[in-house]
Amino acid sequence: MLENSLRHVKDAVQSAWDSGADKGRREMLEISAWKVAQVVLMARELDRAEGELRAFIDRLNEDEQASLVAVMWIGRDSFTVDDIGEALMTAKTENTVPTADYLLGSPHLSDHLENGMEALGLSLSDEEDDLVRGG
Repeated sequence: MLENSLRHVKDAVQSAWDSGADKGRREMLEISAWKVAQVVLMARELDRAEGELRAFIDRLNEDEQASLVAVMWIGRDSFTVDDIGEALMTAKTENTVPTADYLLGSPHLSDHLENGMEALGLSLSDEEDDLVRGG
């Protein structure tokens, strides 16, 4: 009985989430959860994967790089989810160093990216699992 009630609450919350303004905020991101998950996994293994991570970030287009920075800022509470548009614009207009240098200079990068994606209602668990399994 309780399980059914919890499932209905979860479904109602998910439905409201999918149809609300939050969906619009998530759609403002110009980077896939899969790419963010790749950055998270490589950032966790920075000693071994720094060169690969730098190359991966450098290959992202400008919008993807700005989205990655904005997600990191949201995850470390420099911006709120409601301020995603401002975070994206700031990431684009105030980009004064290579994005890879900026991100790799940020302590707790992987945690901030995961927190930012979660704040936006996007989980990286499935993407991370797929990447770890070689998908």
